[in-house]
Amino acid sequence: MPLPRFTALAAPRAALRTGHWPDRDLSILAFNRRVLAQAERAEVPLLERLRYLCIVSSNLDEFFEVRAEPHVTAWRENTRREGADAAGGMRRLMAAAHDLVGRQYDIFNDVLQPAMAAQGMRIVSHLERTDAQRRWVRGHFLREVKPLLVPVALDPAHPFPMVANKSLNFIVQLKGQDAFGRSNDIAIVKVPRVLPRVLRMPAHVSGGETLFVMLSSVVRAHLADLFPGREVGDFSHFRVTRDSDLSVDEEEVKSLRTALRQELHQRHYGQAVRLEVSSACPDALSELLLRQFNLPDEALFKVRGPVNMVRLQQIIELADRPDGLFAPYAASYPVQLRRGESVFERLRRGDVLIHLPFESFEGVIDFLRQAVHDPQVLAIKQTIYRAGSDSRMMDLLIEAQRRGKEVTAVVELKARFDEEANINWAERLEQAGAQVVYGVVGLKTHAKMLLITRREGRRLHRYGHLSTGNYNPRTAALYTDLSYLTADARLTADMDRLFVHLASHSRLPRMQRMWLAPFTLHQQMLARIEAVARAARRGQSARIVAKMNALTDPALINALLHAGDAGARIDLIVRGACTLPTDAGRPIRVRSIIGRFLEHSRVFYFEAGRDEQLWLSSADWMSRNMLRRVETAWPVTDAVLRQRIVDECLTAYLHDTRDAWVVDAGGDYRQVRPASALARQGAQAALTTRYAQGG
Repeated sequence: MPLPRFTALAAPRAALRTGHWPDRDLSILAFNRRVLAQAERAEVPLLERLRYLCIVSSNLDEFFEVRAEPHVTAWRENTRREGADAAGGMRRLMAAAHDLVGRQYDIFNDVLQPAMAAQGMRIVSHLERTDAQRRWVRGHFLREVKPLLVPVALDPAHPFPMVANKSLNFIVQLKGQDAFGRSNDIAIVKVPRVLPRVLRMPAHVSGGETLFVMLSSVVRAHLADLFPGREVGDFSHFRVTRDSDLSVDEEEVKSLRTALRQELHQRHYGQAVRLEVSSACPDALSELLLRQFNLPDEALFKVRGPVNMVRLQQIIELADRPDGLFAPYAASYPVQLRRGESVFERLRRGDVLIHLPFESFEGVIDFLRQAVHDPQVLAIKQTIYRAGSDSRMMDLLIEAQRRGKEVTAVVELKARFDEEANINWAERLEQAGAQVVYGVVGLKTHAKMLLITRREGRRLHRYGHLSTGNYNPRTAALYTDLSYLTADARLTADMDRLFVHLASHSRLPRMQRMWLAPFTLHQQMLARIEAVARAARRGQSARIVAKMNALTDPALINALLHAGDAGARIDLIVRGACTLPTDAGRPIRVRSIIGRFLEHSRVFYFEAGRDEQLWLSSADWMSRNMLRRVETAWPVTDAVLRQRIVDECLTAYLHDTRDAWVVDAGGDYRQVRPASALARQGAQAALTTRYAQGG
């Protein structure tokens, strides 16, 4: 299983372990800066560049919904946490977010919009519209928008209305008196979510171009229609982001599913953590909103454009411009499987690896489909984390139950922002008669497992599927993941033990092949790193290559640093947050791959002398994965599959020169080959560029 050799680095300094530990939240924002760089790459199709811009907005929404509340609360309470000024931490976080958002709108206004206009696609403001276009917009407003708007003028009988998380709203300053002779000068207009945020103008008023109108522009142009008899003064659209973590005491509630469903509604009205307004919003109005939502000045974002860039994705759909998109990617059917062949017979000959999205998820669906329709299959057990709202796999489980098979589904109801979809699937499965359990109180079941029990002659045989990613056909076409099909008796027995444990909470027997969080996974990963360190101290081959989504667990990081001190050669391929301390003499190289597909696979290679091991896992190296989730890791012992994983998931990524970013001695990420360099080098760059995601 050869991996590329690297020139030995200078011995690390002793101070390395006590160096600067990057802040996790700032590291998450740095990841989004790398994603945003995709929007600046000229070789990326134009509408895909807009999509990357929208992805960053979506990521930032989730970041504020999940990560910002402790910082804002600390500011409110003016407390000190862990020896640091908590309010100062909030200011540093918001400053980094402001830098990112400012760059985002610069790219949108100064790069993407001019490029779109050059290709005949424009977002047309009220001032830019022709008379014919204004008539069309006004007609749309009167027919489709105004009937749904209920402006609220604030006074003692009309307090500030509840504003839902991430909804579009207007604050309006009014002049003159109302119908009762009172001077209530502030009004709020809430814009319903059912209204599309982007409109495409019809051809007869577009002059041969592809023209779009933002809903906020439509409302803004007709605010006076909402306040007859009053003069509209200053105004701004605004959007408030709220803390969206659900708070359910699992030890106290009788039904977790019922409690979560009740809590879902409250998610829209949690504590405010961010306020977005137009860059032209007067200070008096923005200050009023800050006071209303009890937010610090740093939480105010004045933006040069729409307050919700996520909705710009509708332009990609409405434009109908295939030339602005990536060419459709046609995944191959899994190379180790043949259509129509019995997957069970194939697995009796050896394990099967499916590398998503380059190979199709259809292989996994066919595995389950064959099990559902096979009369010899007696039982099907599956974990469900993020199946999505439209899932063929869930339909197959329901069909399996209808056909009389024993179906057990371990549904994780607390999968953030997928709670409602998972609750709905749990109810449908229960109605069909399946056994539905919700895992272990206090832990999220993040493991991805599918286990089939089949009668063959006088014996029962098990067939299993393990994965680094979710059972979601949509994301399986967008994320890189590894699916692993096996008939290995010891590994499938471990899977069965875990399913029994999750259902009955009985004591977990000793696992034969699998490492399991929160029991053994953490300590076993630490043990493997220490084994590599011992080999390095003995002068033997010592190598670690680890690919994951995030690295933030202090114990694992310390173990890596000690192994590096001992002389082990370590490469980390970390897509997102990484809090490994940085130092000019550190022996550990870190790189991040940001490309067309979202990197999601978790692969861990350890070489300690003559002992080489390769493990796949559902877990990242984060404390939550190791200690507060049910996670799995399993070894790949088949020499051919092991080499294939090394070649496709490790070596290719270490040699990537197109999508790779590396961490420099100062802890900053830099592109291995920036987009500007690629543009200058032209055709020659294409000949020498290597990239892991195909090509």
